[in-house]
Amino acid sequence: QVQLVESGGGLVQAGGSLRLSCAVSGSDFKINPMGWYRQAPGKQRELVARIISGGSTNYADSVKGRFTISRDNAKNTVYLQMNSLKPEDTAVYYCNLRALEYGLRDYWGQGTQVTVSS
Repeated sequence: QVQLVESGGGLVQAGGSLRLSCAVSGSDFKINPMGWYRQAPGKQRELVARIISGGSTNYADSVKGRFTISRDNAKNTVYLQMNSLKPEDTAVYYCNLRALEYGLRDYWGQGTQVTVSS
């Protein structure tokens, strides 16, 4: 059973930083693309950042230069370092795994709230 457990959300002032973590079990973590998505109230879930097994990354334009996604295959964990946070970054952040060994099925974490005050 694939499980994703996120941590690291919270309340921070604008300009501050947070680091989100997502620990994965039940999957061949190192081969799978991982991503962070977010969903603000009244809005659709959107991709924030993605990292593939080889380490290549891509980011939403709104977070380029401020957020960094990384992975530690030895710990089966993916991270999202968020710097220079803005009030518009406020959302529930979700970790995503696309499981190549299970036919590209998507798995999601439970979500972690990030709130940025102005």
